[in-house]
Amino acid sequence: MFLIDDILLAPAKGILWIFKGIHDAAEEEQANEAENITAKLSELYMLLETGQMTEAQFDAEEMVLLDRLDAIKERVENRENEVVPTK
Repeated sequence: MFLIDDILLAPAKGILWIFKGIHDAAEEEQANEAENITAKLSELYMLLETGQMTEAQFDAEEMVLLDRLDAIKERVENRENEVVPTK
């Protein structure tokens, strides 16, 4: 009986495995995006300190990057706070 169950559920398990892989890849990409934004912020501070960028340019670019970083953190927090229904 277990063999028949395994055969019947194989397509569903395969699809579930694919969706889990996609989900993991999306989370990894999101984590990498946060690291890239942090690196860009460091680069902006360096450009400001060396005088290669004006404060107005710095403020504008910093605001965009910080908004993106806040949006990422908010999505992560919302995902952590979601309640998964159990049977």
